[in-house]
Amino acid sequence: MTGVRGGSDSPRATVRPERLILLLQGALGLLAAGYGVMFTMLDDWRGDFGVSETELGLIVAIGFFTSFAAQLGIAPLADRGRARQLMILGCVLNATGSLVMAAGSSFPVLFLGRIVIGVGAGMAIPAIRRIVIVVQPDRVGRNLGRTLAIEVGGFALGPLLSAALVPLLGIRSPFLAMAAVLTVVTLAVSAPRIPETPAESQSTERFAFDLLRNRALAGAVFVGLALYVMIGSFDSLWVLIMSDLRAPGWVGNAGIAVFGLPFILFGTLGGTVAQRIGPIRASATGLVCGAVFIAAYGALGSPYAIFALAIVHMTIDAFSVTGTGIMVAETAPPERQAAATGLLGGMQTLTGGITATLAGAAYEAFGRTATMSATAATMVALVATGLVLVGRGWIVTPRPVTTGR
Repeated sequence: MTGVRGGSDSPRATVRPERLILLLQGALGLLAAGYGVMFTMLDDWRGDFGVSETELGLIVAIGFFTSFAAQLGIAPLADRGRARQLMILGCVLNATGSLVMAAGSSFPVLFLGRIVIGVGAGMAIPAIRRIVIVVQPDRVGRNLGRTLAIEVGGFALGPLLSAALVPLLGIRSPFLAMAAVLTVVTLAVSAPRIPETPAESQSTERFAFDLLRNRALAGAVFVGLALYVMIGSFDSLWVLIMSDLRAPGWVGNAGIAVFGLPFILFGTLGGTVAQRIGPIRASATGLVCGAVFIAAYGALGSPYAIFALAIVHMTIDAFSVTGTGIMVAETAPPERQAAATGLLGGMQTLTGGITATLAGAAYEAFGRTATMSATAATMVALVATGLVLVGRGWIVTPRPVTTGR
């Protein structure tokens, strides 16, 4: 373990690095489950509560916006000896937000719940990823790949939970269940000693924008933005597209869960492969392919054809999307890993929020084909910009992982 020290809470249990990483990855997966619960319920909110497509897009988007603010403004504190505190408070806020969502039956309350969840995620997730990176810097690709697999697996668990509970216990039950689970998660992450950055190594920078002076890191961020253009559009529109194409309910509900399967199966291997062939090369290739798939979702008229194509799409993503996180970890200083991952995550969530807002409004005004075509074109433009910033050297010759050293 380099550039970190054990937390000052000496009575707390010391946990082996591998077990600590697994614990935090599991916590991240359950945070993602709480986030994923809502996406199969968008059509229910539209039908039962009278929430419009544009308002649904805003509910999805506000979580991105508040997470952006927290990741840029609060997450860098994890590099200043506050990683454990941010994890605990972030989990508490996610549990609280779930309770607010459970109580909601109108746009304002659901909107408020998403604000609370977004802030909590923006605080907890960069702190968790920072620890995963610094505890084993020589295994960044594998560990970030497995983190992605568990996070996506958790996200896939959310729709399964809502699909199982809503028919039996009502529309509020998934959020109540997640509030209980996240309370347990809070207790779990508060128990072990957490490695913190020593005082003498802590950065004096309040925010992370200065890291964008590094062209390779800035290029990785731009490529990473293309991913969240895709996510913002896909997440806010998938269930609506399936409903409007008159697909059976299971296609929309099971679809989000099944799409996580390739990440669960191949996420860890995908991170290792991306590290080996070059992270920026892997991500750029996968996202350009993703743009082609997104455009196809706007052109196809069969929900079953879209579903089948999306499985292929997600399998390719499993081998590519970890690359930007690896690239940021490689190029950022070791004492600023939370700031760097918060910068990447914050810019991504901001992009996802803007996209979700525009996608909901565009879908309502212009329809599916125009919305998905515009999404695909934006993705390609962002990847191209990122590659120009990164430069040919990083693309052609993969560098060894050094976590900023």
